[in-house]
Amino acid sequence: LLLLAATAARAGDARQEEAVRALARRLLGPRAAAVSLSVDPALAAGGPDIYRLWSPPGAAVAVAVAGSSGVATAAGLYRYLRDFCGCHLSWSGAQLRLPDPLPRLRAEIRGAAPGRYRYYQNVCAQSYSFAWWDWARWEREIDWMALSGINLAPAFAGQEAVWQRVYRNLGLNQSEIDKYFTGPAFLAWNRMGNLRRWAGPLPPAWHLKQLYLQYRIVERMRSLGMTVVLPAFAGHVPQGILRIFPRVNATRLGHWSHFDCTYSCIYLLDPEDPMFQVIGTLFLKELIKEFGTDHVYGADTFNEMTPLSSDPTYLSRVSSAIFRSMTGADPKALWLMQGWLFQHQPDFWQPAQVRALLHGVPLGRMIVLDLFAESKPVYQWTESFYGQPFIWCMLHNFGGNHGLFGTVEAINHGPFAARRFPNSTMVGTGLVPEGIEQNDMVYELMNELGWRQEPLDLPSWVTRYAERRYGAPNAAAASAWRLLLRSVYNCTGVCVNHNRSPLVRRPSLHMDTELWYNASDVYEAWRLLLSAGDELGSSPTFLYDLVDVTRQAAQQLVSDYYLSIRQAFQSHDLPELLTAGGVLVYDLLPELDSLLSSHSLFLLGRWLENARAMATSDQEAEQYELNARNQITLWGPSGNILDYANKQLGGLVLDYYSVRWSLFVSVLVESLNSGNPFHQDQFNQAVFQVERGFIYNKKRYPTVPAGDTMEISRKLFLKYYP
Repeated sequence: LLLLAATAARAGDARQEEAVRALARRLLGPRAAAVSLSVDPALAAGGPDIYRLWSPPGAAVAVAVAGSSGVATAAGLYRYLRDFCGCHLSWSGAQLRLPDPLPRLRAEIRGAAPGRYRYYQNVCAQSYSFAWWDWARWEREIDWMALSGINLAPAFAGQEAVWQRVYRNLGLNQSEIDKYFTGPAFLAWNRMGNLRRWAGPLPPAWHLKQLYLQYRIVERMRSLGMTVVLPAFAGHVPQGILRIFPRVNATRLGHWSHFDCTYSCIYLLDPEDPMFQVIGTLFLKELIKEFGTDHVYGADTFNEMTPLSSDPTYLSRVSSAIFRSMTGADPKALWLMQGWLFQHQPDFWQPAQVRALLHGVPLGRMIVLDLFAESKPVYQWTESFYGQPFIWCMLHNFGGNHGLFGTVEAINHGPFAARRFPNSTMVGTGLVPEGIEQNDMVYELMNELGWRQEPLDLPSWVTRYAERRYGAPNAAAASAWRLLLRSVYNCTGVCVNHNRSPLVRRPSLHMDTELWYNASDVYEAWRLLLSAGDELGSSPTFLYDLVDVTRQAAQQLVSDYYLSIRQAFQSHDLPELLTAGGVLVYDLLPELDSLLSSHSLFLLGRWLENARAMATSDQEAEQYELNARNQITLWGPSGNILDYANKQLGGLVLDYYSVRWSLFVSVLVESLNSGNPFHQDQFNQAVFQVERGFIYNKKRYPTVPAGDTMEISRKLFLKYYP
């Protein structure tokens, strides 16, 4: 495949070695001196990554790690720390209590990746998770990526600064540019042609800061041997292009989601219009001049948007035009495309349409991310993407929502089945959550599977996982994890809408409370974790998991109280309605808020203050905070994608979700008292004022946790354990 040769260029071996050694020093401090790290591309002989672990003679170095790339060496280092030192690293914390002395290996160990790529990142995560990151947070993430073996990932920050330069060179004025870019929290959908202008404009300081952030991201990723994916032109243009080039052939796409054309309906250039190549090549040349290139580019033209025509010839022309605009700037270009569109609109994307879009690009010059392969694999009904290489991806999370969830059996077997598929063109595995910093176990599992030749014994694996995560064996904690593994983490079939608990949805009388697992398993896991608290309560990762499992139990309890409220209302039982509603609004939700407020990673203030910290003026700080508040609540001016990016955070539960529930219960009580029927439309109008009021309330929320997690969880347990 041409793609294998085109992505072979990396940082030099010495540079990668130094980058991995610096990573080890950041991770292990002085103890890094007892580990020898080296990079030797010859190990892979041109194939997928390989690492070797062994203990050399003498006492100075406990273990030596050699890898075919910086990433392979880092993955080998984590293999040693995980399997021989009992360590653990995740978004929610690190458990790095190293044995002293470091253990020596009795025999050499080799790890070989079964595929060329281990990919990471969803375009949406750029907004749902990364929007307010500074370099310190990016540095930690890139370290985690390297230790996880990730070798292919996008770097999309700062592109608006380059686009602004290109638009100005084409003749657009600043007002026309400002009416195109969205605010920072919504840039992912501006880049995919879904959204324009909403929550903008972008201040000049934003462009400058993101540009310099991108320099550091790209440099660090490349230094570790990762292939960096840069953005490319997908065909969408600002309306101002039509003023400068009145004869250009551009057509407005339809509205996206629940947005009207005030903020949607972006112009798409006709693939045959000469300006398509002019703009696309101009942008990519400018981008390459700024950041260099690894020859892989991402572009998504029809993300959740119906193309202007289903004619296969038109679709082939579109993909051909996009690819030619890439090769006009970089003859070695490869196109990386998210395959979400094919499963999202299967009625439109029939085999003829899929084949036409894919075959507009020479075979081997496109990589498709089979984005939701754990639930809706597209490769199975497209003959392995009709010959184009693809990456089997786990999507897992929507909107960055909180909520225990996984499809562990599907991800434990799915990648291996895809490799065995007739004429398979699979070239790797990928993690593509819309939001991160949740469900660490699932991502640790998927990263390990990226280096395995066969599925894992999951009950045994999760038992070892719990021991590594908490730094000590504990029978109760291991039992809790095995319960969670077989229930909440083992959704089967097509698993969607799994983060739509009544807790985080606008209340109504028609809410779905169905679960894909036995709720009693979560309650029992809660009991088991609490019983382990005396032994494990000093572990930061244990306290995180205790908050998360208690939160899940409370989420289930909210559904139970909702059902009692609904039943009481429908039965005209006012005392029961007052009782159930009172417990929910005045005790359960405040207690849940207190629990979340006891942990730094569950604080609303952290999200909001990170947004404000990106600002260089009070005006920018206000804009960024409004962006941050809107994204996790109304998602648009009028609740266009209401609660899609919901979070369960201390401060948000009390001042947003609880206030909605209080109003709902009050309206139901008033309905029973007055004899007037409940009207959802009227309630929606009233509750919208509550929701909008939260966005503009200007209250500052704590960034430091308060309260004892164990004590609050135990208090909730004693009150509510069924």
